[in-house]
Amino acid sequence: MIVADKKPIEEIIEEIKDFKKILILGCNECVTVCEAGGKKEVGVLASALRMYFLNQGKEVNIDEKTLERQCDHEYLEEIRDIIDGYDAVVSLACGVGVQFMAEKYFSTPVYPGVNTCFLGATEKRGLWTERCQACGQCVLAHTGGICPISRCAKRILNGPCGGSSNGKCEINKELDCAWQLIIDRLKALGRLDDYEKLFSIKDWSFDRAGGPRTVAREDVQL
Repeated sequence: MIVADKKPIEEIIEEIKDFKKILILGCNECVTVCEAGGKKEVGVLASALRMYFLNQGKEVNIDEKTLERQCDHEYLEEIRDIIDGYDAVVSLACGVGVQFMAEKYFSTPVYPGVNTCFLGATEKRGLWTERCQACGQCVLAHTGGICPISRCAKRILNGPCGGSSNGKCEINKELDCAWQLIIDRLKALGRLDDYEKLFSIKDWSFDRAGGPRTVAREDVQL
């Protein structure tokens, strides 16, 4: 899932302090799971902003709404009838949702309420770790299901590097070496011979070709 973290409220206030009617817009998907932008967080942020403006002696109307997704035309249509009534929107969706919202309602300022961090997994409540960089050329089939792109500090495709020691990464002695994890996993699977197979230089063209990437499925397009 996409993992996000709350922006400091001071940063949000600085962006919206001159508006009189503001919509705080949450998302029921990834940001709800990582407790950064769901209905609960919308309510907390809205209450904090109301308190701030009250203490400043400013009359600001702050409304709350949460959509199923902000990265989908269908759900963004739910606010079409009300969007023109607001001076600005603070979106608690990921960066994709913020951009999609801004594109769809071009004349309404949209401000992010969270920082989008990475594609990750829930280790336990309150702890999320990166697992994927969406490079567009997945190698997990060959590395025992452990990604060297997201989990190796150097993104090495044929490792480990000379800096690893006792199964730990040289940049942080508490951080497991991704390639040691891969070796251990392949050994457990009886596939250690796969470790001897060298990866060719990675083709980064899909990831770094320039401009937004696109995946088009003609079989599901209307």
